[in-house]
Amino acid sequence: MKVYLISYDLDKPGQNYEQLIARLKAHGAFRVLMSQWALGTNWNAKQLRDDLAPYIDSNDRLLVTQVTDWASWNIMAAEQFKRIAA
Repeated sequence: MKVYLISYDLDKPGQNYEQLIARLKAHGAFRVLMSQWALGTNWNAKQLRDDLAPYIDSNDRLLVTQVTDWASWNIMAAEQFKRIAA
């Protein structure tokens, strides 16, 4: 299993991104920062990007990064992250 951070900038004020959040949760992802989620999966970064892309607008931004080394301070869901990134 690999650990990924998924970051996004959603640039349309007032847009409803419930489907994106639902899709992230379907992958087992959990929020570690306001616009950043973590998950453990056997998928690669391109597969995750392609899976999530239909849930954002063309002017939004999405970054999928594999975690190889990490340190944190006061993140959301810290214990969950420690479990998958250990």
